[in-house]
Amino acid sequence: MSGSRQRTLGGGGQQILDYLKRMHAENPAFFYAVQGDNDHSGGNIFWVDATSRMNYSYFGDAVIFDTTSRTNRYRVPFASFTGFNHHGQPVLFGCALILNDSESSFIWLFETWLNAMSGRRPVSITSDPDQLIQVAVAQVLPETRHRFCKLAMFRETQEKLSHLYQSHPIFETEFRKCIDESETIDEFESCWQSLLERYYVMGNEWLQTMHNARQQWVPVFMRDTFFGEVSRTEGVNSFFDGFVNAFTTMQMLIKQYEKAIASWHDLELKADYETTNTTPVLKTPSPMEKQAANLYTRRIFMKFQEELVETLANPATKIDDSGTITTYRVAKFGEDHKAHTVTFNTFEMKVSCSCQMFEYSGIVCRHILAVFRAKNLLTLPSQYILKRWTRNAKSGAVLDEHASEMTNSSRESLTVRYNNLRQEAIKYVEEGAKSIHIYNVAMDALKDAAKKIAVVKNQGPVPAKSGTLVNGGGQELHPNEENQAATYQSSDEKERKIRELTAELESTNQRCEVYRANLLAVLKDMEEQKLKLSVKVQNARLSLKE
Repeated sequence: MSGSRQRTLGGGGQQILDYLKRMHAENPAFFYAVQGDNDHSGGNIFWVDATSRMNYSYFGDAVIFDTTSRTNRYRVPFASFTGFNHHGQPVLFGCALILNDSESSFIWLFETWLNAMSGRRPVSITSDPDQLIQVAVAQVLPETRHRFCKLAMFRETQEKLSHLYQSHPIFETEFRKCIDESETIDEFESCWQSLLERYYVMGNEWLQTMHNARQQWVPVFMRDTFFGEVSRTEGVNSFFDGFVNAFTTMQMLIKQYEKAIASWHDLELKADYETTNTTPVLKTPSPMEKQAANLYTRRIFMKFQEELVETLANPATKIDDSGTITTYRVAKFGEDHKAHTVTFNTFEMKVSCSCQMFEYSGIVCRHILAVFRAKNLLTLPSQYILKRWTRNAKSGAVLDEHASEMTNSSRESLTVRYNNLRQEAIKYVEEGAKSIHIYNVAMDALKDAAKKIAVVKNQGPVPAKSGTLVNGGGQELHPNEENQAATYQSSDEKERKIRELTAELESTNQRCEVYRANLLAVLKDMEEQKLKLSVKVQNARLSLKE
């Protein structure tokens, strides 16, 4: 794409801006920015809430910049920064309205987003194959690995080669197989050349363009970089799928945005509860499997378990031993032509596989696990357990790392306190919902804490330190103005905030109780089935004796 395209906010624009201002006023950790013009009618807009900023500190290593609504000419030029949480579910890192398609607009957007994320750059970013985005990523995130969305590349190929797809229906299947199933670069190049020759398209300009860009979209070239994917199907479960579509208007956007956030939040809570309160079925006597079951979230454990079970059919054969480094050849029975090479450094306890699954997804592959088995290694070395995939992925107050940089900003200090308290409250709720006894203890403790807070609050506000900061709207706020902005909240506002947080906590408690009741019902049903099965077994034994 070249040049630029200008849009306006239209009728729902002021509604969105009012929403962003209100959210920022209620919680300083809600960040928004408007590019350029004074009336905000044609400038690009970016926003990110406190939860998304916190999630980025845990899961911001792999980012997807989704511009589906822009490329598909939706009514709303909506874009989002997303990633994957510890359950492999989509997680939000920020949203944007791209009203002005230009190189400078995307540079501004990425710079603004990076600023909101405390300057922490991701390891990788995936986007549509757009020239404007490519330039912006290269300038703002030069050290980040930029990948083109594979599904977008397939979609464009289908458009450019529609005649070939129609005349040779099997071409698409063979084309996708060449891209998805090539396990080495040589295998891909050979397959690609064979495909071109078989369908007489050696001189096709589009396919030549695709091949020139292969290092940015063909999986075999990208496997040395972490992209956070635990399945081969890229692009499934986009954060706003089912919430924002071609018919979504500017007036509907915020409502759909909040629905998406609430929906994925509930799904994360359910996954958290399942991980914490149910025990997965182990398929081997391996201590490593038990270790993984206790460490990983449920979905990630299932993926690890799949790899571990496959080691039974993928024996490791030693092919070289130079002392500290041993090399193994690992192949599935009957598939020697698809063998992988694994090197093991005994001294440093480092291992690498030619399939590079660990580098790409953060989960150890069956080939490495086969070598661990051959070496009689009973547990996973700590360096091969990515914290972001564990049930404790969110443990620790990550934002504390930046606390020393915020001492001169009373509003930013409030942001740190807010996020840290919120994170601790979530963990408190999760623990409190595990049993009726713990629930009662937790509720008593909350009531005591509320009384202590009320006593301190009645003693009057504590003077805040002075400083200057830029808020979401781009205006400077000076603490010595308006009777010191650091104490901008009146007692009534603080009371309202406490009521809101209490209501939110109570709502979360109620959801946890629902999940707990559902789980108990399932366990009860399982016990009944177990009892029925036991009776049948006993009857069968009696029949045999007779």
